[in-house]
Amino acid sequence: MPPANNLFVVAPLSLDLTVVENGRAGRDQMNAHSRDRVVNRSAWFYIQSSVEGQQQQHHQQQQQGTLEQIASPLNGQPRLQHTRTFSSDYLEGLLSSPSIRSLASMIAETPRSDSSMLSFEPHPIVGDAWRHLRKAIVLYSGNPVGTIAAMDSSEEALNYNQVFFRDFVPSALAFLMNGEPEIVKNFLKKGVRLQSNWEKKRIDNFTLGKGAMPASFKVQFDAARNHDVIIADFGESAIGRVAPVDSGFWWIILLRAYSKSTGDHILAETPECQLGIKLILNLCLSEGFDTFPTLLCADGCCMVDRRMGIYGYPIEIQALFYMALRCARGMLKPEGDSKELLERIEKRLKALKYHIRSYFWLDFEQLNKVYRYKTEEYSHTAVNKFNVIPDSIPNWVFDFMPRKGGYFIGNVSPARMDFRWFCLGNCIAILSSLATPEQEAGIMDLFEERWEELIGEMPLKIAYPALENHEWRLVTGCDPKNTRWSYHNGGSWPVLIWLFTAACIKTGRPHIAERAVELLEARIAKDSWPEYYDGKLGRYIGKQARKLQTWSIAGYLVAKMMLEDPTNLGIIALEEDIKVKVPMPRSASWMF
Repeated sequence: MPPANNLFVVAPLSLDLTVVENGRAGRDQMNAHSRDRVVNRSAWFYIQSSVEGQQQQHHQQQQQGTLEQIASPLNGQPRLQHTRTFSSDYLEGLLSSPSIRSLASMIAETPRSDSSMLSFEPHPIVGDAWRHLRKAIVLYSGNPVGTIAAMDSSEEALNYNQVFFRDFVPSALAFLMNGEPEIVKNFLKKGVRLQSNWEKKRIDNFTLGKGAMPASFKVQFDAARNHDVIIADFGESAIGRVAPVDSGFWWIILLRAYSKSTGDHILAETPECQLGIKLILNLCLSEGFDTFPTLLCADGCCMVDRRMGIYGYPIEIQALFYMALRCARGMLKPEGDSKELLERIEKRLKALKYHIRSYFWLDFEQLNKVYRYKTEEYSHTAVNKFNVIPDSIPNWVFDFMPRKGGYFIGNVSPARMDFRWFCLGNCIAILSSLATPEQEAGIMDLFEERWEELIGEMPLKIAYPALENHEWRLVTGCDPKNTRWSYHNGGSWPVLIWLFTAACIKTGRPHIAERAVELLEARIAKDSWPEYYDGKLGRYIGKQARKLQTWSIAGYLVAKMMLEDPTNLGIIALEEDIKVKVPMPRSASWMF
């Protein structure tokens, strides 16, 4: 427990504030180093005051040098103290969130006796998590370039000994939040170089597009040439031979996170990174026969990387696409051919936002409208624009849908609505502000109303509900790994805790995230950090789950650091896009 006089206070914040970072050095050092935390648009912040003796000790340390090494109890490694100066643009973007205002209100209304709710004693498993994360680091010529997917020596490695683009994201965020950006910078540079390796992007006699990013890569030592080499997998070795659509989006999002966290915009402005962004976007914005602004994708092209019936326009890809477009728009230099590309980005963002908010959103009122749809409407005034047959609505959704709450459904295409819930797509919709503020609140309401179904005993369900019986055989092709309530078919994935926590903080509900994190902490370290859990409640370790799964470890650390310091949310979240306003009454989301 913190000292009795270690209280939270509210005070005005200057936009020229410099925040002192201590690498999440633990409770004692947090008392020694007063932490400034931004909490709302009105430029208020809360700080943790220190006892007089601890302040004097801090000043003595400063006199010994501005780069004094401080041992961190979180990871047992010496950390360098440094300062990060937030620009006015960065702070204004962070402070513009209505959800951060609600967080400020919550803090201001917290009784003094309850101030401990926002104090963070390091949990015993935090140090264990950091040790495992550091063991997962992959070196290339002596430099860190990523983390392997898992360190389970009891199972055959397969491709779990490789650096996956999507898997590395929570690891990268953990290192950025801990003041260790080198590994992230190296990863970003290696990624864009692999993208330019045209001759390797072949599957049989077909060559992938120039903008495609690999799913993963591994580092091997070439004895003949006496140096390390990197071997990338663009999908030619993947199960089902599907190229990852999400890798490029995650690379762009991570590049922006690196720039925001470090203040180093030089990397994003290099010709290599500028070209990398353009190639990814040209691949996605190319003209074709599409009548929708969403991206048409094959099954297994993202985190759900096996046959699960997500072909078409999966919400995960659409949300990541939208977020990557917004991140790219802020990093592209408006010169040369970039000007025309920026115009295309603006048009696509507007159309994509309107389409997702209008056609993918489902709440109680909207479900009732779909239930009453007429079919075979042929006119520009048609209400049932995709000719969805009401009888195709699954029975489970009527019981699952609460009166308060809603979510973006899994897929929308002609005569088809996939009513399944997918966690990643909905959380990214919140973080990217693809969802309206009302929709963001609706998604969080759904989490609270359906806690047992979506959180259970181990957070969080990747999808809900599970496919069973004939539907499972038809959709998955009798996949033995995706049996009911397992793996991607309703399994519980600890890595999703960081996305859930970020969404909770952005919407002003950090207490929900704390509750989920406590569930995770109760057993995940004892279970050796599994990849996923099985069962309706996530009670059992997954039947084929790898232990010491790196993104399970990193996801937990990121969630803890965001709860400790909510300003960490600023490196990954985006506020409402004031450049792309698409007014739409929520109650008339399908009426035009």
